[in-house]
Amino acid sequence: MDLAPLPASDGRRAEQVMEAVREALDAGVMQPGVKYSVYQLAAALGVSRTPVRDALLRLEEVGLIGFEARQGFRVRLPDPREIAEIFAIRLALEPPAAARAASGCDDALAGRLRDRMAAMQAAADSGDARIFAHQDQLLHDDILVAAHNGRARAIVRSLRETTRLLGATTERTMSDIDAEHRPVVDAIIANRPSDALRAMRSHLTSTGVLLVTQAVRDQRYPIDAEQIWAGAVGEPQ
Repeated sequence: MDLAPLPASDGRRAEQVMEAVREALDAGVMQPGVKYSVYQLAAALGVSRTPVRDALLRLEEVGLIGFEARQGFRVRLPDPREIAEIFAIRLALEPPAAARAASGCDDALAGRLRDRMAAMQAAADSGDARIFAHQDQLLHDDILVAAHNGRARAIVRSLRETTRLLGATTERTMSDIDAEHRPVVDAIIANRPSDALRAMRSHLTSTGVLLVTQAVRDQRYPIDAEQIWAGAVGEPQ
């Protein structure tokens, strides 16, 4: 496993291991379905097995890996039904959060959102998918923070981890995704709650449908994407 050893510890070894695994998955160094071992990962990162096990347990909680016998684990991809269920939850939480953020958007929040969009645009222009994905996540987090709902924020963060591997491979460019965020941000800054709600719902639906469709195709799932989406979300594509 071709991974760089972790830098000197600052007391957050498990978090460092988690981020190293995510980066290895994003870069294709680790692959879904391949069996790895705790010992193998610990040796590659130059750390003891304890923080590696701790990190993997946390990644198992969000559904990113599954443990097997003899200290083995595999990266797992959520099946189409699970993806649709994830987006059903996000659709219940994030559009209302966008509306609440729009109801009380001040200059400070507007500035943060504009800065976040500028960072996403710069990442899209330079073709840096990793930075773009990170800024995308932070933008959604900014909106949930502005809605003053810490529980929803934690739930969405966990759900995004589950689908993170799939997000970079949808049939959209970074510019396409950036364009979907702009109506959300514009509505929040302009204090238009109903428009913010609709724009966020449109963005999440677009993403969710693409991920479900892709998973049905790649996993040769026996049920079509439209049925799965309607069953979980309660509305047609």
